[in-house]
Amino acid sequence: MSLSRGFSHKHLIIICLTFIFSFILLLTGSAFPYSYAGPAPGQEYNLTILYTNDEHGSVIPHSPAVDFYPARENPTIGGYARLAAAVKMIREEKETAGEPVLLISGGDFLGGSAFSWLAPLGSAPELSLKQMIGYDAVVIGNHEYDYGPDVLANYLMTAGYPEAHDNTVVLASNAEAPPDHLLVRNDLFRDNHLMVLENGLKVGLFGLIGKDAVSVTAAHEPVEFTDQHETALLMVDQLREQGAQMIIAVTHSGVEEDRDLAREVPGIDVIVGGHCHTALHEPVVEGDTVIVQAGSLLEYYGRLELAFNPSTREVRIRNEENEVPFLHTLDYTIPLDLEIDAEINRYKEKLNALVAEKTAGRFQDILDDYIMLSDFEIPNHPRLQESPAGNFITDAMRLVTSEKTDHGADFAVQANGSIRGSITPGTMPHSFSKVSFYDLVEIVGLGKGPDGYAGYPIVAVYLTADEIASLLEVAVLLKETLGDTYFLQFSGLRYDYNPQNAVLFTVPFLDLPIPTTMAVTSAQRYIGEGRQGFEDDQYVSLEEDGRDLYCLVTDSYIVSFLPMVSEMLPQLDFVLKDQQGNPVTADELDQLIVYVDGEELKVWQTVVEYAANQPVGDSGLPEVDPYYASAAARINPVWTIPLITWLIIIILMLVVVIYYLFRRRKIRKKSLN
Repeated sequence: MSLSRGFSHKHLIIICLTFIFSFILLLTGSAFPYSYAGPAPGQEYNLTILYTNDEHGSVIPHSPAVDFYPARENPTIGGYARLAAAVKMIREEKETAGEPVLLISGGDFLGGSAFSWLAPLGSAPELSLKQMIGYDAVVIGNHEYDYGPDVLANYLMTAGYPEAHDNTVVLASNAEAPPDHLLVRNDLFRDNHLMVLENGLKVGLFGLIGKDAVSVTAAHEPVEFTDQHETALLMVDQLREQGAQMIIAVTHSGVEEDRDLAREVPGIDVIVGGHCHTALHEPVVEGDTVIVQAGSLLEYYGRLELAFNPSTREVRIRNEENEVPFLHTLDYTIPLDLEIDAEINRYKEKLNALVAEKTAGRFQDILDDYIMLSDFEIPNHPRLQESPAGNFITDAMRLVTSEKTDHGADFAVQANGSIRGSITPGTMPHSFSKVSFYDLVEIVGLGKGPDGYAGYPIVAVYLTADEIASLLEVAVLLKETLGDTYFLQFSGLRYDYNPQNAVLFTVPFLDLPIPTTMAVTSAQRYIGEGRQGFEDDQYVSLEEDGRDLYCLVTDSYIVSFLPMVSEMLPQLDFVLKDQQGNPVTADELDQLIVYVDGEELKVWQTVVEYAANQPVGDSGLPEVDPYYASAAARINPVWTIPLITWLIIIILMLVVVIYYLFRRRKIRKKSLN
């Protein structure tokens, strides 16, 4: 039988191959399930954005981690294995509906838990796990610089960058590193990123670190940061030129800075934020911009369901109509993703080995080694006040340093911003009253020292009595002007102050506070033994003490701010000195680091040792002193007539006297006439 005229064997082969290829696609499910042509006129693109921020190394369930029990209801929150299971479930749900899902982090995925201690040693647990979970984008926050830009660069390369940008893009639009730095040479972060989603929607992303985040970045040099709004304007223009229809800013700035950004930079549809740890149970809508944030430490993940109209460029929130909350708790009701959990356990083994090395084998398991027992939480609140956790930590810094050095320590100071939470004992039958190594160091484990290991080292500075008094004035000024992050906790002294006398007045337009330097009404040094007590006979007035120099211990991060005080407030002058009284410049602060047996003494080590040395109870384990259940009257506000009131009274009296003299002269002159 012959083929019809004009129809060759070649045509038949092409038809057969086309049929076979289509049949294979149908069987394998590889045929395109979504249309790339976009919606019909007047229709919308649907999109779900999942988001987290400020994870701070919270790889495992915590608060406290010692309570975690996978086969039983427990109060722990967070954990990457739970997050992975939740994300997988939502993606499967949305794939059925033909709707794309983005997963985004608002930064500070490093810094906080002991898992981040692996970063300086060549591991990248947080970002590697994020890639496995399927994050589409992350922004660099301030804590990504905790170990310096060089460690950050190596961390990113360990996590597979620059190739890994194809899966999880790292954004840092307003970060500028020198051209020869690894961050630039190896293309380790991007200015912006364009994604074409499965439904055809073109989404542009860029990332910013905010002003406040930059101000508290520990070690970012030589990286510098450009103006946030100018950078955003440029990024929006570039992404529009690339064809972006919807634009998402991923920021580590805080809600208020995000609102300013939305007001000042048109064209941003969504801001996925971080830094201020705010759990926004409802988005903030500023103009046409939707702002979301999901708290911190993976207590929640966020879910924002949107519809985008390409004709009008309008974004519509669909959560209410779909009956979907914006924030979802990551608790025991969410099962663990087994693949992610197995990977976490591999990182846990590395961390256990590091802890055993740094504690000379005393502690070998971050969760199963219990440091002490406590029947109560040692809280790091209320805000802007002395706290029991602040007292415990500063006592540990002062007493352990005194024990391990020949010079002792008179005072210790720590800022609330470096105290990352309360000391929380276990509450479950298997963990009741136990404080694990992991839970304790989670609140004091930030930073690294010159030795390259995680944890800020203890530094010992020497100051005169007048300089200690000036430091207390600075503490009051910080409380009244900069908020809780800068509130200073103390050990070795107690003082009274009048908050109303911190600032004489604020210069209009410049928003510049003028300190009185007369807010502190009394200051006394503790001269007793052990942790600071209440008895009056154990204190001596700082003015009457007669010592030439006092040893104050803090950490390397806090001490780096002290030279700035002299520059900003010359009337509160500090000259940091070594044990011999020699001045130490800002470039020489490393000379003040405390070493024990040739190694840096870390803040976390003093706290762990102090906890392990608490009095042994009937259980045979150290039990925390009940003293730390509440504050101990170390920092006491007192209310007297403010200086500004006295100033006004004096001015009024002068006016009355001048008026009286003027009247008297006028009357006398009239009588002479």
